[in-house]
Amino acid sequence: MTLDRQYFDEMHSGTDNVRGPYAEYKTWFAQEDAARLSKKSKEAESFFRRTGITFNVYGQAAAQERLIPFDLIPRIIANREWTKLSKGIEQRVRGINAFLHDIYHRQEILRAGIVPVELIAQNEAFLPQMIGVSPPGGIYTHIVGTDIVRTGEDDFFVLEDNARTPSGVSYMLENRETMLQMFPELFSKIKVQPVSDYPKNLRRSLAACAPRNCDGKPTVAVLTPGIHNSAYFEHSFLADQMGVELVEGHDLQVVDGRIAMRTTEGYQVIDVLYRRVDDDFLDPLNFNPSSMLGVPGILDVYRAGNITIANAPGTGIADDKAIYSYMPDIIEFYTGEKAILRNVETYRCSDPDSLKYVLDNLSDLVVKEVHGSGGYGMLVGPAASKKELATFAAKLRRSPSNYIAQPTLSLSTVPIFTKKGLAPRHVDLRPFALVSPNEMNITPGGLTRVALKAGSLVVNSSQGGGTKDTWVLED
Repeated sequence: MTLDRQYFDEMHSGTDNVRGPYAEYKTWFAQEDAARLSKKSKEAESFFRRTGITFNVYGQAAAQERLIPFDLIPRIIANREWTKLSKGIEQRVRGINAFLHDIYHRQEILRAGIVPVELIAQNEAFLPQMIGVSPPGGIYTHIVGTDIVRTGEDDFFVLEDNARTPSGVSYMLENRETMLQMFPELFSKIKVQPVSDYPKNLRRSLAACAPRNCDGKPTVAVLTPGIHNSAYFEHSFLADQMGVELVEGHDLQVVDGRIAMRTTEGYQVIDVLYRRVDDDFLDPLNFNPSSMLGVPGILDVYRAGNITIANAPGTGIADDKAIYSYMPDIIEFYTGEKAILRNVETYRCSDPDSLKYVLDNLSDLVVKEVHGSGGYGMLVGPAASKKELATFAAKLRRSPSNYIAQPTLSLSTVPIFTKKGLAPRHVDLRPFALVSPNEMNITPGGLTRVALKAGSLVVNSSQGGGTKDTWVLED
C-alpha cells in the first residue's frame, strides 16, 4: 500500500504502523486470502443487484440506473473519536432547530445582526408561509445528515448540513447487513456498535412528534415522489423496515381537516408524514401549482396543527450553503457554547472582496452552488482544466450570490480493496441524527462515501464515488 504523506491516513500512522482502531482488523486481514476477498467483493455486488440497491443519475435515461459501488474494507472509528463527533453533531442539530424556530418567529438573530437580513429575505429556501408556524413538539429537523470530513488525528470539520430530506441511510444499513453476511467471524472478533435499530428508532422518533389531536397510536407514512426518483429505493426500503405505508401524492387527500390515505377499507388518517418530496412540489395550492407529486392543501392542514411533516417545510434555509458560513455564530447565539465541530473556511461570493479573492485563486478552491447538492454544479479547482476554470469564472461573475467557495481540504484517506491490494482513497462521513421532543438519537457511524478514483476528492455516488461500512468500536 503506497501512502500519500499529504493526507492523514486513518489506518496507518506511518509506513508500517497501524493505528489503534484498525489493529485487530489488520491482523485478521493479513491472514486472509486475496482470492477469497476478491470473490467476496463480487458477491457483494451481486447481493446489491438482487436487492435492487440502485440509483438514477438525473439528466440521463432511466436505463442508466446504477449500482453504488461497495468497498468491503470497513472504515473504523474509535469510541473516543465517536464520542467527540456525536457531541458536536448533537450541539449543531440543536442549534439548527433553534435557528429555524427563531427565523420563522421573532427573528432575534436578525435583530442582533448575527445573520444579515438579506440572506434570509432573498433566499428561495425561506418560506414566508411558515412564519408563525410552530411544528408539533417544536421539531423542524426530525432527520438530519451532517457531512463531516477529517484532516488529522483530532481534526474534524463539518462540510455541510443536510436538513431538508437527507438521504443515504439505506446504504448505511445495507452495507452493514452485507458485511455481516460475508464476514460474520469478524464481528465476533471485533466489537462494533450496531446500526440495525435505525428503522425502529426512526419510527419511534417520528411517532413521538405526532400532533396533539392524534388519537391513540400515531399512524406514520412515507411520502415518495415515485419510482422515477433517484432515491426511490431508499423510500421503499425505509417504509418497509418501519412497517408503514409508502404513499404518493395521489394516494392522499384532505378529509375533515386531516390528511388521509386511500386504503382498501376507505381513507385512513395520517398523523406523521415522512416526506421525501421537496418543498416546491409538496402542495400545488401553496407552492408550485403544476406539481403532480404533492397533496393539495397539505400546508393548510399542517399550519392548523393537524399533521406532522418531517422534515418541516422551510428547513432548507438551515442547510443553505451561505447560511452554513454563519453556523458557528448561530450555534453560539442559541446555545451559549463555542461550536465543538468546526466549519470549513467559506468565502461568500456575494461579497465583492470575497468574489475577487475567489476569482484570483479559483484553481486552488472548491466552488459550490448555494442550493446545490449531490456534487452537481460544483468546481474542484485543482482538478479543473483551464477551459473549465474560465467557464466557471464567467458563471461567478454573472451570479456571484449563487456560489460560495472553500479551500481544498486535505481529506483523510482510508484503504479500499483493489486487485493490487489495499490502496488509500479519500472519504467523508454522513452520520444521521433522529430528533424528537424528548431525545436525540445519533446512529453510531453513518454513511462513509469514498472517492474510488486515485487522488479524487469527489465522493458523491452521482460523480463516481462508492460507499463502505462504517464501524464505531464499542470501547
